[in-house]
Amino acid sequence: MRAGRILIAEPISCDPLRPKSGARTTMKIKRKAEMKAVLLYAYGGPEQLRYEETERPEYKDDEVLVQVKATSINPIDFKIRSGSAKSRFPIEFPAILGRDLAGEVVEAGKSVTGFAKGMRVMALTNRTYADYTAVKAEVLAPIPDALSFEQAAALPLVTLTGAQLIERAVKPAKGQTVLITGALGSVGRTAVYVARQHGAQVLAGVRSTEREQAAALNADGIVAIDSVEEIGRLHDLDAIADTVGGSAIQRLLRSIRKGGVLGSVLGEPEGAKRYDIRVEAFMAQPDASRLGELAEDIAREQFAIPIARIMKLQDIQEAHRLAEKGGIGGKIVVIP
Repeated sequence: MRAGRILIAEPISCDPLRPKSGARTTMKIKRKAEMKAVLLYAYGGPEQLRYEETERPEYKDDEVLVQVKATSINPIDFKIRSGSAKSRFPIEFPAILGRDLAGEVVEAGKSVTGFAKGMRVMALTNRTYADYTAVKAEVLAPIPDALSFEQAAALPLVTLTGAQLIERAVKPAKGQTVLITGALGSVGRTAVYVARQHGAQVLAGVRSTEREQAAALNADGIVAIDSVEEIGRLHDLDAIADTVGGSAIQRLLRSIRKGGVLGSVLGEPEGAKRYDIRVEAFMAQPDASRLGELAEDIAREQFAIPIARIMKLQDIQEAHRLAEKGGIGGKIVVIP
């Protein structure tokens, strides 16, 4: 006899009388709970992102099921979507993108403590373009009372990247001079704040047209990194914390002193080995404790991560187009 799959079924209705032999009983198959999510079926443009129903994720003993209240778009999202980052971040299709999480605890695994149902949490995780996601409990941090879900959703990846760029890559000593490129970006803003916390002399690297706006960063100096003249005046920097890459960092490498440090979120730049410097290229890692501290600092208005737009998850294609185009002055937050 050929083996088949055994399905567990339950009756839709109960008859108090036992059915006669041969009588048909209406049955329904147990199905997994479903949710709305954005699925990526192939590499390509924003049109490859599909908003549709899929199965709600299951969670393990050390995980928490979180209802996503908000997420946000980061450059790595559209790099993964397009396939330009597939060598570093391979994925299986269909995939659910998204790194930033702000939401509420729904259920917790057997070995998890400290995360009650309804608790507001945030994390740097994965698969957040969805109504629900399963998250390792160890990466979850509480959302400060003063922050909304939308504000919290803008923080995890950019604030941890900015903090780790300074604390794990550059590691400046008190009084050392650090140039932070892209200082008005979300990662750059965090890096400026954290470097100043560590007592570094911070130079904010921005475009010439951004000088006035950069004054609000409270850096020790402002450098127009698109100005050949201003770059030419830089010398003997202890470190550069780079968030922009490209031709800008190529022009700046010679301004680092011998034995100085280049910290980069974009990988080691071409030609860096010609200089007597230490290059620290890295990718941000989840850190619930540090994320919680940074969120508290933002709640106390010590620094800010601007939000340019709040959009619906069903409009994810347009949200990606806007984020990829750039120049909108802040992050795009996405809500279910």
